[in-house]
Amino acid sequence: MTEFYIPRETSAAEAIAAIGEELALFDDWMDRYEFIIEQGRTLPPYPAAWQDEAHRVRGCQSQVWLAAEERDGKLWLTGASDAAIVSGLVALVLRVYSGRGRAEILATPPKFLHDLGLIGALSTNRGNGVAAMVERIHAMAQTA
Repeated sequence: MTEFYIPRETSAAEAIAAIGEELALFDDWMDRYEFIIEQGRTLPPYPAAWQDEAHRVRGCQSQVWLAAEERDGKLWLTGASDAAIVSGLVALVLRVYSGRGRAEILATPPKFLHDLGLIGALSTNRGNGVAAMVERIHAMAQTA
Protein backbone atom coordinates (compact mmCIF):
# COMPACT_ATOMS: atom_id res chain seq x y z
CA MET A 1 0.00 0.00 0.00
CA THR A 2 3.02 2.27 -0.27
CA GLU A 3 1.58 4.01 -3.32
CA PHE A 4 -1.41 5.32 -1.35
CA TYR A 5 -1.40 8.50 0.73
CA ILE A 6 -1.49 7.88 4.49
CA PRO A 7 -2.67 10.99 6.35
CA ARG A 8 -1.30 12.02 9.72
CA GLU A 9 -4.68 13.01 11.11
CA THR A 10 -7.37 10.53 12.15
CA SER A 11 -10.29 12.36 10.51
CA ALA A 12 -11.06 14.68 7.64
CA ALA A 13 -12.07 17.42 10.09
CA GLU A 14 -8.73 17.14 11.91
CA ALA A 15 -6.87 17.31 8.60
CA ILE A 16 -8.76 20.43 7.53
CA ALA A 17 -8.06 22.11 10.89
CA ALA A 18 -4.36 21.19 10.72
CA ILE A 19 -4.02 22.50 7.16
CA GLY A 20 -5.71 25.73 8.24
CA GLU A 21 -3.29 26.13 11.15
CA GLU A 22 -0.30 25.45 8.90
CA LEU A 23 -1.44 27.96 6.27
CA ALA A 24 -2.02 30.57 9.00
CA LEU A 25 1.69 30.43 9.89
CA PHE A 26 2.48 32.32 6.68
CA ASP A 27 1.91 36.03 6.25
CA ASP A 28 1.52 36.12 2.49
CA TRP A 29 0.41 33.88 -0.32
CA MET A 30 3.88 33.53 -1.84
CA ASP A 31 4.96 31.73 1.35
CA ARG A 32 1.76 29.69 1.32
CA TYR A 33 2.41 28.68 -2.29
CA GLU A 34 5.86 27.45 -1.26
CA PHE A 35 4.24 25.47 1.57
CA ILE A 36 1.73 23.94 -0.88
CA ILE A 37 4.50 23.04 -3.33
CA GLU A 38 6.43 21.41 -0.47
CA GLN A 39 3.36 19.34 0.38
CA GLY A 40 3.42 17.94 -3.14
CA ARG A 41 6.87 16.55 -2.46
CA THR A 42 5.36 14.38 0.30
CA LEU A 43 3.20 12.41 -2.13
CA PRO A 44 4.11 8.74 -2.46
CA PRO A 45 5.42 7.72 -5.88
CA TYR A 46 2.54 7.37 -8.30
CA PRO A 47 2.69 4.23 -10.46
CA ALA A 48 3.44 5.08 -14.10
CA ALA A 49 0.93 2.42 -15.19
CA TRP A 50 -1.83 4.54 -13.63
CA GLN A 51 -0.95 7.65 -15.61
CA ASP A 52 -3.63 6.84 -18.13
CA GLU A 53 -7.00 8.17 -19.25
CA ALA A 54 -8.91 5.97 -16.79
CA HIS A 55 -7.20 7.72 -13.86
CA ARG A 56 -7.00 11.22 -15.36
CA VAL A 57 -9.08 13.95 -13.72
CA ARG A 58 -10.99 15.97 -16.30
CA GLY A 59 -11.32 19.71 -15.73
CA CYS A 60 -7.79 20.28 -14.49
CA GLN A 61 -5.53 22.68 -16.34
CA SER A 62 -2.55 20.43 -15.57
CA GLN A 63 -2.36 16.68 -15.91
CA VAL A 64 -3.80 15.12 -12.74
CA TRP A 65 -4.32 11.45 -12.01
CA LEU A 66 -6.15 9.88 -9.07
CA ALA A 67 -6.52 6.25 -8.06
CA ALA A 68 -8.35 4.61 -5.19
CA GLU A 69 -8.51 1.27 -3.46
CA GLU A 70 -11.00 0.24 -0.81
CA ARG A 71 -9.50 -1.71 2.04
CA ASP A 72 -11.00 -2.48 5.46
CA GLY A 73 -13.92 -0.12 4.84
CA LYS A 74 -11.67 2.82 4.00
CA LEU A 75 -10.90 4.40 0.66
CA TRP A 76 -7.15 4.82 0.13
CA LEU A 77 -6.19 7.40 -2.46
CA THR A 78 -3.14 8.33 -4.42
CA GLY A 79 -2.55 11.02 -6.98
CA ALA A 80 -0.05 12.92 -9.03
CA SER A 81 0.27 15.95 -11.27
CA ASP A 82 2.77 17.26 -13.77
CA ALA A 83 2.73 20.71 -12.09
CA ALA A 84 4.38 21.47 -8.74
CA ILE A 85 1.62 23.66 -7.28
CA VAL A 86 -1.04 21.18 -8.38
CA SER A 87 0.91 18.30 -6.82
CA GLY A 88 0.74 20.24 -3.57
CA LEU A 89 -3.00 20.70 -3.94
CA VAL A 90 -3.35 16.97 -4.65
CA ALA A 91 -1.44 16.28 -1.41
CA LEU A 92 -3.73 18.58 0.61
CA VAL A 93 -6.87 17.02 -0.86
CA LEU A 94 -5.56 13.50 -0.22
CA ARG A 95 -4.65 14.48 3.33
CA VAL A 96 -8.33 15.27 3.90
CA TYR A 97 -9.88 12.30 2.10
CA SER A 98 -7.45 9.35 1.93
CA GLY A 99 -7.86 6.60 4.50
CA ARG A 100 -11.41 7.65 5.37
CA GLY A 101 -14.65 5.72 5.16
CA ARG A 102 -17.09 6.42 2.36
CA ALA A 103 -19.57 8.13 4.70
CA GLU A 104 -16.91 10.50 6.05
CA ILE A 105 -15.71 11.36 2.53
CA LEU A 106 -19.22 12.06 1.32
CA ALA A 107 -19.97 14.10 4.45
CA THR A 108 -16.93 16.33 3.80
CA PRO A 109 -17.85 18.76 1.02
CA PRO A 110 -15.16 20.79 -0.74
CA LYS A 111 -16.27 23.92 1.15
CA PHE A 112 -13.04 23.74 3.17
CA LEU A 113 -11.14 24.77 0.02
CA HIS A 114 -12.99 28.10 0.08
CA ASP A 115 -12.82 28.42 3.87
CA LEU A 116 -9.02 27.99 3.82
CA GLY A 117 -8.72 30.59 1.05
CA LEU A 118 -7.26 28.09 -1.39
CA ILE A 119 -9.83 28.60 -4.15
CA GLY A 120 -9.67 32.40 -3.93
CA ALA A 121 -5.87 32.37 -4.17
CA LEU A 122 -5.79 30.19 -7.27
CA SER A 123 -6.52 31.01 -10.88
CA THR A 124 -10.03 30.09 -12.00
CA ASN A 125 -8.69 27.11 -13.98
CA ARG A 126 -6.70 25.78 -11.00
CA GLY A 127 -9.68 26.30 -8.69
CA ASN A 128 -11.91 24.38 -11.08
CA GLY A 129 -9.30 21.63 -11.21
CA VAL A 130 -9.20 21.24 -7.44
CA ALA A 131 -13.00 21.11 -7.37
CA ALA A 132 -12.87 18.43 -10.09
CA MET A 133 -10.47 16.39 -7.93
CA VAL A 134 -12.88 16.47 -5.00
CA GLU A 135 -15.82 15.61 -7.26
CA ARG A 136 -13.86 12.62 -8.56
CA ILE A 137 -13.05 11.47 -5.01
CA HIS A 138 -16.73 11.78 -4.03
CA ALA A 139 -17.69 9.75 -7.11
CA MET A 140 -15.13 7.10 -6.15
CA ALA A 141 -16.58 6.99 -2.63
CA GLN A 142 -20.09 6.52 -3.98
CA THR A 143 -19.09 3.60 -6.18
CA ALA A 144 -16.49 1.96 -3.90
